[in-house]
Amino acid sequence: MTAFDDLSLLRSFVCIVECGSISAGARRLRISQPTLSRQLRTLEELCSAQLIRRDTHQMNVTEAGQRLMVEAKGLLTHAEDVERRLRDEQMVLSGHLRLFATVDCGQFIVTRLISQFLLDHPKVTASLALNNRPLHMMQEGCDVGILPGKITDESVIVRPAGSISLCLAAAPSVIKSRPAVKSPADLNGWPWVALAGSQFWGAKEVMLQSRKGAEQSVRIRPVLVSEGVTSVREAVRAGLGVSVLPDWLIKDDLAAGRLERVLPLWRAKDLQIHVVYAGQRLLPARVSAFIDYAVTFLHNELKRGSSLSGG
Repeated sequence: MTAFDDLSLLRSFVCIVECGSISAGARRLRISQPTLSRQLRTLEELCSAQLIRRDTHQMNVTEAGQRLMVEAKGLLTHAEDVERRLRDEQMVLSGHLRLFATVDCGQFIVTRLISQFLLDHPKVTASLALNNRPLHMMQEGCDVGILPGKITDESVIVRPAGSISLCLAAAPSVIKSRPAVKSPADLNGWPWVALAGSQFWGAKEVMLQSRKGAEQSVRIRPVLVSEGVTSVREAVRAGLGVSVLPDWLIKDDLAAGRLERVLPLWRAKDLQIHVVYAGQRLLPARVSAFIDYAVTFLHNELKRGSSLSGG
């Protein structure tokens, strides 16, 4: 152990010198005079030098003590500055966030989420990567992801943040060209437009659920598979086929008659949305704050039926 391993010893020494006596230093530090005397002796032993000459009438700082006084005050000032900066960082969020999301989800609700967070915390900046196969982004150093669908990576922590309602829809021209659909089995042979990615609602099979809770799967053979749900919607509007689409994305098309619900008594299962982050990392304050903010924001937006993409 050296004289600089224990800042409390240096702090005690500086206090004695500044106060002019051990008794006055003990009063400032609110410790007993014998305790402060022991700390001074310990420091002198570690320095292998007498730091203060004291007798019954006065106290004098030795040459070694004067040199130590300069170094100790500088070291203590630096330590206090570091502690203050760390404390300030916890109170005032700052720094850069590295975020990622799936393409359409990122372009809609995640961009609004990030924008609001940055407005609330003006010393924070962020970058957003958009990728429909995104979990490798965590290995590349990203802090947080906003992902819909199934999460299969066990190395990340997953916090649920709500769900996206899905339904079957097609253009009127497609519906009119086919026999009436009364059950999921009647969709066999229909042309489908699918969203790429097994974490979503599937490009080979769609699981439908009735209002009474019955479930039935439909095998599909897509004529088009796209990585973007907005792209899927455009293909469906063009009359290419039927697809599973988020309610929010097609509500205007349904109202205008450009699209119609198929099997309105059946729905695809809701798609969960998650906030994910690496579990083994020590999270900076800005990251922890963003995670909590994102979970609350997404829950509230989804409850209100805001614009949100499933892919």
